[in-house]
Amino acid sequence: MTTTLTAPQATGLGRTRRGRGLPWRRRLAPYLFVLPFVAIFLAFSIYPLVFTLRLSFTDWHGAGAAEWVGLGNYAYLLGSPDFWSSLANSGILWLLIVPVQLVVSVVIAVLLNTSKLRLRGFYRVAFIVPFVTPLVAVAQIWIVLFDQNYGAVNAVLGAVGLPHIGWLVTSAWAKPTLALLFLWKTTGFVVIILLSGLQSIDGSLYEAGSLDGAGRIRQLWSITVPLLRRSLMFCVVLQTLAVFQMFAEPYVVTQGGPYGSTTTAGLYLYNHITRADLGTGAANSFLLVIVVMALSLVFVRLLRAKD
Repeated sequence: MTTTLTAPQATGLGRTRRGRGLPWRRRLAPYLFVLPFVAIFLAFSIYPLVFTLRLSFTDWHGAGAAEWVGLGNYAYLLGSPDFWSSLANSGILWLLIVPVQLVVSVVIAVLLNTSKLRLRGFYRVAFIVPFVTPLVAVAQIWIVLFDQNYGAVNAVLGAVGLPHIGWLVTSAWAKPTLALLFLWKTTGFVVIILLSGLQSIDGSLYEAGSLDGAGRIRQLWSITVPLLRRSLMFCVVLQTLAVFQMFAEPYVVTQGGPYGSTTTAGLYLYNHITRADLGTGAANSFLLVIVVMALSLVFVRLLRAKD
């Protein structure tokens, strides 16, 4: 019995034969194109990660041979009150920052998405300017504003007859002051993310809601927030990572004080580096990764959008 190839089959067979007959240089070309990325990824991502993981099981101070200590660094950190205190400080800062930032950012994004708002372009640029401003410069401004004796904030309080507050030198006020700095610095970035999510929502949904008698607040709660759930989830995970890695703000503004009340997880990790205790620092970084991953998975589970 004779089998006759149809045109598509013959074409596919011809392509296969031609592919097998390609010169080795052309077959190798795609791999050469991706080789630079693979090499950079292995050199600057995978190798440092593996090296840090191995380092976390050793006692090494930057010189000489590393001494293998197994889980000793992890046991030391898990039994250290300072380690848990740094996590607690970061957790309190998270409570002061992320919920407030999400609510404020949603409101601002909805206002900026209103077509009737004048100077929308100006406001969008104004909100993103703090995010692109160098953090050290912003921190120095914060020191000037909230200085207990010469700060502008206390000068205003004194002008209206209120007592001066030790914003940066008392445990009760240092965390809220740092949280306010973080909010002012990063809220514009969150607004831009939520604004992009708002612009992807079909306007006919709001028209249908208006026909059903839903007011602005009802539309915000029943239409906008559910459809922004994916964007909100992304912002929560991103800001959780940023808060637990917070380093420059407490380092410049409070140096971790007063009495360690602003020593965040990121600053506590840095302190191991300054003491050249690299093995403990590597273990600390992996414990911090585990904590952030666990929190992120919880938030993703809670905020995951339903199909």
